[in-house]
Amino acid sequence: MPMTNQHMLSGYRLLDLTRAVAGPTCTRMFAEMGAEVIKVESAPNGDMSRSISKLRNDRSLYFVQQSLNKKSLCVDLRTPEGLALVRELVPHCDVVVENFKPGVIAKMGLGYDALCELKEDIILCSISSLGQTGPLSSKPGYDFIAQAYAGITSMIGDPNSAPSLPLAAIGDVSTGVTAAFAVAAALLDRHKTGKGQMLDVSILDCYYHYHEVNVHQASGSNGAIVPHRNGSHFAYICPAGVYKASGGYVVLAAFLHHWPDLCTAMNRPELAADEAWATDPARLANIDVVIETIEQWMQTFPDVDSLLKVLDAHNVPCAPVLTVNETLTYPHLVERGTVRTVKDKMAGEFQIPGHPVKSSRYAANNAFEAPLVGEHNRDILKSVLGKNDNEIDSLTAAGVLQSKDL
Repeated sequence: MPMTNQHMLSGYRLLDLTRAVAGPTCTRMFAEMGAEVIKVESAPNGDMSRSISKLRNDRSLYFVQQSLNKKSLCVDLRTPEGLALVRELVPHCDVVVENFKPGVIAKMGLGYDALCELKEDIILCSISSLGQTGPLSSKPGYDFIAQAYAGITSMIGDPNSAPSLPLAAIGDVSTGVTAAFAVAAALLDRHKTGKGQMLDVSILDCYYHYHEVNVHQASGSNGAIVPHRNGSHFAYICPAGVYKASGGYVVLAAFLHHWPDLCTAMNRPELAADEAWATDPARLANIDVVIETIEQWMQTFPDVDSLLKVLDAHNVPCAPVLTVNETLTYPHLVERGTVRTVKDKMAGEFQIPGHPVKSSRYAANNAFEAPLVGEHNRDILKSVLGKNDNEIDSLTAAGVLQSKDL
């Protein structure tokens, strides 16, 4: 597919002062949807994530995944000259996105008030673990730190064991997407009002927003309901969870109106009308018997695929529990571009998650590349700031601008 930047957000320019996952996810959404994203990397080695997943030719596949279609400007932020270049860029940008520890950006002279002096209608999006305000705001944090404060970790795992952590950056990535939505909304608002604004998006707030029933049940029952982790099965609807089948596991969601469909699939239609089985509360009261009954039926099939065919034929929501390796070749995921193949200038071809937004007008997965450290130093300073070769050479010789083939 030919490389193109014509997309929904073409024409916007973002100054990307982010690292790790949540912030880079926000700016990656914009970069893959056509915006010009100038990623400012701190000299000499660039983004700290460039040291992770260095599997091929000293190239970080982690960084590649987070940085498609971004431009890299590598400057020494410890020097006045380096910070001056960043400040020079602000008036030429629509949005600044940062995810330093709260307070750091202000100490750098790039807080919201300072940015407004450089560009009156600038939009600043500050992404953090625990928020820009509140008693916890000064704490350093990551995805799973915010997850614990949000009460999410307490809901994951076996009830008789320690809580578990999901081995995926669910909070980071979804916070980045939430931030991207907020920035897009702020851009729309600026079109209406002519004013910019500061956005405070935290992983903690996003995680807490994920509670489907836990918060309102605990509050609405005046504390009588105590939401708790329930292992492989939901604690408020049934059957819903992970079930053991022949040769693997199946996730089943046969609660509410799906229950009669499962009864028909099991050739047990009488259960749909039985008072002890007919409702979710009744099934929850006998959840061990429900699980045993379903798993015994599932294990009459020779394998997971044959079981899924029967469940699908009766419109019962279900899925095999795929390993990550199995997802790489799973037909549905490959056909939709959910699993995406990229070709990197140093690491060659490998697969990463695809862009989740599918549009009728624009391709979801363009042939974008991730930058080398400081790859676009000259281009950015020339095209955006109008600096000449002598000025750029002087900044490079002084170590203010740096680049590496990483």
